[in-house]
Formats: sequence, C-alpha cells, structure tokens
Amino acid sequence: YEYTSGGGDGGSLHRNVIFRDSVGLPAEPFSRFHSRDPEGLWDWLDGLRADGVEALAIPHNSNASDGQMFSLVDWAGDPFDRDYIAKRMRNEPLFEISQVKGTSETHPSLSDTDEWASFEIKPFIGSSFEISEPKGSYVRQALRDGLVMADQDLGNPYALGFVAASDSHTGATTDNEADFYSKIGLLDATPELRGSVPLPWWQSLAIGWILPKRVVELEGQTYARTPTTTFGASGLAGVWAEENTREALYSAFRRKETFATSGPRLRVRLYAGYGLGPDVLEDPARCATECPSAVPMGGEFETRPGEAPQFLAWAVRDPLSAPLQRLQIVKGWSHNGISGEEVHDVACAVGVPDPETHRCPQVAAPVDLGDCSYTERPGAGELRALWSDPDFNAEERAFYYVRVLENPTCRWSTWDALRAGLPPRSDLPVTVQERAWSSPVWRLPLS
Repeated sequence: YEYTSGGGDGGSLHRNVIFRDSVGLPAEPFSRFHSRDPEGLWDWLDGLRADGVEALAIPHNSNASDGQMFSLVDWAGDPFDRDYIAKRMRNEPLFEISQVKGTSETHPSLSDTDEWASFEIKPFIGSSFEISEPKGSYVRQALRDGLVMADQDLGNPYALGFVAASDSHTGATTDNEADFYSKIGLLDATPELRGSVPLPWWQSLAIGWILPKRVVELEGQTYARTPTTTFGASGLAGVWAEENTREALYSAFRRKETFATSGPRLRVRLYAGYGLGPDVLEDPARCATECPSAVPMGGEFETRPGEAPQFLAWAVRDPLSAPLQRLQIVKGWSHNGISGEEVHDVACAVGVPDPETHRCPQVAAPVDLGDCSYTERPGAGELRALWSDPDFNAEERAFYYVRVLENPTCRWSTWDALRAGLPPRSDLPVTVQERAWSSPVWRLPLS
C-alpha cells in the first residue's frame, strides 16, 4: 500500500510499503492520519517485525519533495544521529528512481558534468507549478551525502538500492512511450488533456474562461498548461532472485539486488571486488556463484591494500525497444568531508571510450519523426565491460552504479501528436533515451 505523507508545503514524502507475505498482517495500515512523520512509519514497521511480520518501505517521487526526502535533518529539524540512521536503513533499503511523475536520479543543477542528467525531469511540487528544490530531492546527491555521514561515523542513511514503478492511479501500467494513455484517469485520459495535442476550440474556450492559467498559446495553437507534459512513460523494477516466489523476491529487495528501468525490459547486472579475470566477460552470470571475492549490486566491499578493485558491468537490450548506445558507471566518492561524482562510459555500441574524456564516440542514431521509426544500426544488443577505476583512491569511500542508455526513440508526447496527424508540441522533447540503472555497490575506505 502507499503511505502518503508530505511536508507542510505539499512536498511529497510518499512511500510504498511491501510485506514479505500475507500472514499476520495488521488490521489497519499506518497512514498519515497516524503521523506524517516518516519515522512513525519506521517505528510501526519495527513493531510489526518484532511480532514476526516482515515489511519494508520504498520512498518514491522524491523529485517532488521540495528538498525534504533526502534532507540532512529529521522531521523535527534535528541532525541525524546513529539511532535514526540505523532505523531508516533497517526499514528503507530501496528507492524508486523513476516513475510516471518523473525520474529522480539527478538534476542538471546538481550534476552539471553529466550530459544525460536532464531526463524526464518533473520540476514541480504535486499538481502545482511551484518549483521543487532540487537539493535533497534527487538520489545521486543523497548517495554522496550518505558517504559523508558514514565518514563521520554516523552510518549511511542513504545506502539505497534502486527500483522503478509506474505510480499509475488507473490500475494499469503506462511504461510504453508508444502506448502512454493516462496516469490519473479522466484528468489526463486524452492527448488534449495531457497537453501534447492542441485543445479543440470549445475546450480551449471553456478552460481558458474558467482556469485562464491552465492554457498556453504556442504557434497559433492553444494547449492545456498542465504538469502532465513533464510526466514520463516509466518505469519497471528488475529483481535478481533465485526463483519467482514472493519470498525470494522480497529477499532480493532486502539485499538490494535490484535494478530499475525507465520502461523497456532491459536487463542490467553489476559485480565489484577482486579476482575478476577476463574470463568472466564471456559469461557474466557466472559471478552469481563463481566470484567469491566480488559482491553483486546492493553490496559493499572493503578496499584491499595496494590493489584496485574491478567492476563487471553488463546490460542486455529489450528486443522490443531500441538498441543500446552506451554502458556507463556512475561513481560518487567522499574524502575529508567533501564529496564528488563522475560518469564513465565503459562500453560503446561503436568504438571504445576516450581515455581522457571517458566518453564513447559521438555516433548519430536518427529517429524518423514522420513515423517514429529508428534503425538497428548503430547500436548493440548487449554491452559488457570489466572496468577499473582510473581515479581509484584507497582512502576514499565510494559508490558505483551502472547506467545503460538506449538509442533515442520517440517520446510519448510525440506519439500522441503523430497519431493526431500534427507536429509535436514545440516546447517538449521529441525524443528520449530510455535507460536502466543498477543498484549501487559501496566501497569502504582502507582502514
């Protein structure tokens, strides 16, 4: 179920609560009517756990939290202490990085060297046009802040694995750009109400008269002015589990062996540690049982003296979506109270990453906006890499996660316009690069 807390200004602090099984469930769920303080939810979950009922909470839609989801103080405004951090991580091991109301990986103002940071950013709080504060609202910065707190011997409240979901309120998933139909039902059930296609004259007159701020004129056409235009057709959660049972899936949630996609059924895997020879590139799945000195996504490992760790990254395309363009490792680190981040391309569909810029060659992969078709080349069906961090520093605390990008494809708003026989709305992106993210791994500094 969903716990729908929020700050006093409307910032979203929502959580999805997942139970391991259906035995002994409480008669009444904990809700905002009990407390809007998320710590109250964690206390309730701790109480259930003491009675043998296992559950966890997954924060989501942090981009609309106005900086509150990953704040550095608690609900009362007090700094985190060890007990608070332990309680938070005990109950919230995962985070929803993408959904219909935007992607919460990072923001251009927080990651100004990441060329792909501006992906399906919904900048608003709720259904308003009030801008949400980026700092404290996006998970990459939270991962960095967590490293700094761990350096201070407090623990890491933001050692989060990644999942994604739709957050649709219609009972159906809208994760396909070519078939995006609604999140809220009647309020965005048509392209006209979603703002991707001009309103008919009678509707524009009615809305303009009743709610004049809810229409916008563009190139002689009247469109609905709605936050829905910033929605994305997202997303899906991936789980690496031993079997397809509720118990096994929940256990994978707990160990954070999960990944997220913006909609396509991509598959991603990450292992990190030592003793990873070139032979594992032939069959990355072997590491599930044959890499004793490596940890899977969601894990942490210790730095060895005089030895740089290795990272096995792997991704496979969705055969019903575009081919892969590049495989990346996103790194964050902290040292002496200062954190940083960088993005490395580690495998390319065409060519190899430049050793200076850590970027793949620029190769065009055009989309035909007349029918939204794309070519299969250039592009890859699978990308894999065995990578070592060129900036490895044994004294730093660090996280690493995989991000894989597809070639561009038509955005849902472009599909809406195409079906209506109209050009795409000029102030919206015409294409997107669908993607997937692995959960991070964490490297502990040399002690």
